[in-house]
Amino acid sequence: MSVHYTLNLRVFWPLVTGLCTALVCLYHVLRGSGGARAESPDGADDGYPLLKAAVLLLLGYVLLRCRHAVRQRFLPPSPRLGSHPAFSPKPFGEPGLGILLESYYEHEVRLSPHVLGHSKAHVSRIVGELVRAGRARGAPGPIPGGALALAFRGDFIQVGSAYEQHKIRRPDGFDVLVPLRLPPLVALEPRSLGAEPALSPAFHGCFVCALKAPPAPSGAPGSHWLRDCKPFTDGFCVDVGGRRHLSTTLVLRWFQSHLQRSLATVRYSLEGRCRVSLTPGGLEQPPVLHILPCRTDYGCCRLSMAVRLIPAVHLGEGVFLVAPPPPALPSGTLSELPGGLRAEALWGVNTARQELKLLSWLQERAPPGACYLKCLQLLKALRDLGARGLDPTAATQWGRILSSYVLKSALLAVLLRDGAPAQGWDETRLGERLEELVQFLRDCLLRHRVLFHCVLGPGGAAAEVGPLPKVLREAAPVDLLAAFDGRARELVAARLLSTWRRLPRLLRAYGGPRYLARCSPPRSQRAQGFPEDEP
Repeated sequence: MSVHYTLNLRVFWPLVTGLCTALVCLYHVLRGSGGARAESPDGADDGYPLLKAAVLLLLGYVLLRCRHAVRQRFLPPSPRLGSHPAFSPKPFGEPGLGILLESYYEHEVRLSPHVLGHSKAHVSRIVGELVRAGRARGAPGPIPGGALALAFRGDFIQVGSAYEQHKIRRPDGFDVLVPLRLPPLVALEPRSLGAEPALSPAFHGCFVCALKAPPAPSGAPGSHWLRDCKPFTDGFCVDVGGRRHLSTTLVLRWFQSHLQRSLATVRYSLEGRCRVSLTPGGLEQPPVLHILPCRTDYGCCRLSMAVRLIPAVHLGEGVFLVAPPPPALPSGTLSELPGGLRAEALWGVNTARQELKLLSWLQERAPPGACYLKCLQLLKALRDLGARGLDPTAATQWGRILSSYVLKSALLAVLLRDGAPAQGWDETRLGERLEELVQFLRDCLLRHRVLFHCVLGPGGAAAEVGPLPKVLREAAPVDLLAAFDGRARELVAARLLSTWRRLPRLLRAYGGPRYLARCSPPRSQRAQGFPEDEP
């Protein structure tokens, strides 16, 4: 659903003319059916002014059409786009890159704050009821063996681009963390895998969580804790190197079944507002809650939305371990884990709260009108334009390497390198800043630079985001592109540069109103893989 509307003069004037003509005809029909026509004292016809107005509107429409035809006939034709570079000065009548970017942003990228605000509020209400129902159903209590089971903590945390003000196109996808509460007897000992020399770089951003026995009172044998925790370890843990580790697969399986039971509890109370359903995720995907508006619900801005519900284990200081592992992990290397590691024991880290603090810190120091978030939105749109024409395999690889998180991390790296957004990030230099981001991404893809995690990087951003848990402070730096081989990175870099050079033509073909499309759209692109000969 588009949330921006423009006046189409090709439809507006004929519609107004036809409506006025219909009113004149209806007026005369009604006067004729009422009997003899009553004349005014001076003998003038009362219907003349209305008929005159209709004729004037029709004449104005004809003049506008003739003016448009004359301009098209006598204006010099624009040269072919291939005859001059993409960034050379445009001839008369050709909009520049800045105008094309602004038009594309307003018509294809930018979200209405009104619609986005209503969508976030609707998601918050529905997920809040679901989580509260899950907490009531899963209240901690004794289970056979004397241990306690997992439960919902009772709150949820909204993360992702929709809550960081850089979501694009449609407000129909949201991410929500659902924190889990561990039993009182259970304590975790997380460990980063970034310093493992025998481990593939793809897993350096992962963690494992071993169970840790709490300090026992003097004289109390440790076997009591093992016996009490045995039902929990059997249901949620796997053995790695002789120690019990929390399993992402088992936790996710319990989380999905618990959500289904909670949804059955609240579905009846939600029937008057929306229809909800839950799609279970696989071994690498969290479940998705689908919210469909009801026909009887006349609320404002009701859209069909998909909400990813991600189970999360709190480490402290607003940092969470999430299940499943990050989707950028190559599935083919899961069977090659050394040291007795198991794929189902791997966890990813979520630092959304720290990243939001970092964005707020940058916003406080940015001059008025800084366009860094707008650059990020247009960079995402550039990635989507570059995916056109790719076959499904290449498009999937393109989207995984240039994920939204990678693009956001590239923006943060450029901003932190400069200290804070300076005067060079104003609206008038939008194209230059976007080109700088594209060049930075190319350097990272070609290994001229390293794109580190903004929190788990060298030095990170600890001074700006506040304190971090000890396990994160001691973790090795994480390269976000280390999981991909060099050949794939070179192909993505080549297509990214090619997309940037063809950007004016792509924007004229796929974005903005019709009056900006001064050239014929590109010929239909057949499905293809990554280019072999592009620079």
